[in-house]
Amino acid sequence: MSRKCQVTGAQPRFGHAISHSHVRIKRRFDVNVQSHRYWVPSLGRTITLMLSPRGIKTIDKRGIEAVVADLRAKGEQF
Repeated sequence: MSRKCQVTGAQPRFGHAISHSHVRIKRRFDVNVQSHRYWVPSLGRTITLMLSPRGIKTIDKRGIEAVVADLRAKGEQF
């Protein structure tokens, strides 16, 4: 599975690692995504989402039902 947050859409970014001699090497800054399970009463089951910490905070604030409704409108599958 890709390193992408299903709620916020955060993806890896790319940049340079700069050494002491100032040699630049391409590197990848990964997103801190975590697998998190939620019980969704409207579906009657648990779903597993790949979320960044900001995505987890979004679900805490808005509620899992509202977030699932938005994800279903986007065509996301769980």
